[in-house]
Amino acid sequence: MTAQLDLDVAAEAGDWSEGEAVAIRGAVEAALAASAQDGALWDADEEKSLLDQVAMIEVSVTLSDDASVRDLNRDYRGKDAPTNVLSFAALESDDGAREFDLAPDMPLILGDIIIARETCQREAHEQNKPLLHHLLHLSVHGTLHLVGYDHMVDDEAEHMEQLERHILAGMGIDDPYAPIEDQDVETGQ
Repeated sequence: MTAQLDLDVAAEAGDWSEGEAVAIRGAVEAALAASAQDGALWDADEEKSLLDQVAMIEVSVTLSDDASVRDLNRDYRGKDAPTNVLSFAALESDDGAREFDLAPDMPLILGDIIIARETCQREAHEQNKPLLHHLLHLSVHGTLHLVGYDHMVDDEAEHMEQLERHILAGMGIDDPYAPIEDQDVETGQ
């Protein structure tokens, strides 16, 4: 990815550390780079990703809590419960990448990711994995949604999961989809 990234990671609610915010930033950057290489937002006319055609890309990550995410999930998805991560993509899909017209000085706004602290903590504990690894997985997952990946049908889910595995392996994180085994939650060993 050649574009400059304007990435805002802000803690809105919940008990977030600066280290987690920095790590999440790195996960989003890694996901964007890998998705550009994988052909996300592919422009057949230019034979490259839209992510490689713009000068600036904007992404916002909000570190939040279950109450805030529950409200968003209810209001935008009709599900009155918290969830681990929500992604609100600014682009409808990657199908229109070749028709996308952006002035040279305009940033490509990909959208927003919101992560719920308590749900992530609970899931990490239930899955017997380090919280930070789970947070990074969800950051990658949310970022991939912003650039058109989805998991509604089996083939798309398999491709998205394989890309997530690849990105996370590059960060030293085990396969998040592997069966849960007995391991130390703090160390991941």
